[in-house]
Amino acid sequence: MRYYLAIDIGASSGRHIVGWFEGGEIKAKEVYRFPNGVTERDGHLTWGIDALLGHVREGIDRALDEFGALESFSIDTWGCDYVLLKGGEEVRPWYAYRDNRTEAVIPAVHEKVPFAELYAHTGCQFQPFNTVYQLCDDLARGRLEGVTDFLMAPEYLLWKLTGVKAKEYTNATTTGLVSAQTGEFDLELTEQLGLPARLFPKLNPPGTVIGEYKGVKAVLCATHDTASAVEGLPMDGEQLYISSGTWSLLGVKTPRPLTDGKSMAANYSNEGGVGYNRYQKNIMGMWIVNRLRDELCPAKPFPDIVAEAEASAFDGTVDANAPAFLAPNSMKAAFDEALGAKPQTVGDYFRCAYRSLALSYRDAVRELESNTGRTYDKLYIVGGGAKNQFLNRLTEEAAGKQVVALPIEATALGNLKIQMEPSFSQKKKKQKEL
Repeated sequence: MRYYLAIDIGASSGRHIVGWFEGGEIKAKEVYRFPNGVTERDGHLTWGIDALLGHVREGIDRALDEFGALESFSIDTWGCDYVLLKGGEEVRPWYAYRDNRTEAVIPAVHEKVPFAELYAHTGCQFQPFNTVYQLCDDLARGRLEGVTDFLMAPEYLLWKLTGVKAKEYTNATTTGLVSAQTGEFDLELTEQLGLPARLFPKLNPPGTVIGEYKGVKAVLCATHDTASAVEGLPMDGEQLYISSGTWSLLGVKTPRPLTDGKSMAANYSNEGGVGYNRYQKNIMGMWIVNRLRDELCPAKPFPDIVAEAEASAFDGTVDANAPAFLAPNSMKAAFDEALGAKPQTVGDYFRCAYRSLALSYRDAVRELESNTGRTYDKLYIVGGGAKNQFLNRLTEEAAGKQVVALPIEATALGNLKIQMEPSFSQKKKKQKEL
């Protein structure tokens, strides 16, 4: 039996999952789980580099202890964030995407290259934490002086394990710096922005073997977690999907990027898939729910929270994608301020949150169908939100689509699938030839 290891790291937790083929399907077992999260340092939100790397190594050791040998491993994480390097040394701190450090630089970036031009080049939706703005902030503050590399989160972790610096296509497309036409870094754009050309080498497709760690091959999966999640979806043809985690990523597979004016106005993004384009929108997800729980009832199990939300008759909703909910000091206070009628019970707050999420999904689906000129019958949901039957029912009613909830580790399954099928690495090449 050949065993493969997927290391799937999200904004709040990470997991090591070993997979193997058995009976014509992928079987999987979680061998290690660990917490993750941002910490405040000198007024900024940062990731803990050393703790994260320590957990990655510990999980690999656990997998080796239990399964004896592994064929390969790979790592996927959230997008946009990166570590700057000067040769073999990190430039610290490692800023988190929820930090507000880019606010001042965004207007300056758009003076150099208007957003309409950025979008025409890359098809990447506007988010204040896009890598392009983070790097331009680094440039403005002199943090790029002497920097030799910037490695996205999974690339950095793989480098620390293998000694190989390799940049991967799907995660690069979250930066806002990859050409929608060529699938490589847009060097014309980086030059306009004054970013050093040395930071933007050729990109590697998913499936590329880059080295080894403790005798185990290190493979580049689709290192952006949403790209791996879409690979792990057993979808019936081309249908809508939501990868429901801290964020909700709603989208559909398309043959090539859509960078027209309607897509830009609706803030849809074009990001890399394994042989296809992911036309999707980054909208609010379980972040608001998790923050409410942390503040209102941290010890209460989610089944009890959902039951109280279902029992509530509160009919107020908020714009779940409003900036006020991105990183408030108090999520409860943000809800209170946005609502005319203040919730009275814990169930009221969560009913409001779930209904607001369902409405945001509906709006995004309508935009997507308008922009693509197609209608879809089904909406596949994976990730944490797929386990919430109440939210799924609200979403089905609001969006008017059959919701297929798959409470599976889709991201880990996609990660494993790419490791198990090396032929996937050729799909990116075929896509470029279209």
